[in-house]
Amino acid sequence: MEILWGVLILLGLGILLGLGLAIAAKVLHVKEDERIEEVAKKLPNYNCGSCGYAGCKSLAEAIVTGKEENLRKCKPGKEETNFKPIIEYLDAHPNEDGSKVKVHL
Repeated sequence: MEILWGVLILLGLGILLGLGLAIAAKVLHVKEDERIEEVAKKLPNYNCGSCGYAGCKSLAEAIVTGKEENLRKCKPGKEETNFKPIIEYLDAHPNEDGSKVKVHL
């Protein structure tokens, strides 16, 4: 009988903590701009850090948020294969307020 009580207590704690985690996941959810992932896919993805950012995703985030305008910061990137598609993508997908992301080569 003692083992049954232990199992029931652990089961109850598991359910309670699981519900707490589910609620916290909904309440604390952070929406990320989907353009960051698309720009990161168009970068070379070497994650070398030569641009001054921690990796290609960090550079993509800086580009989309407007903190970085110069695409040539990415040293391994090539103009035709990496930079032109990024410029075209950002022109086709403006910010939520309708303004365009300013980037240049």
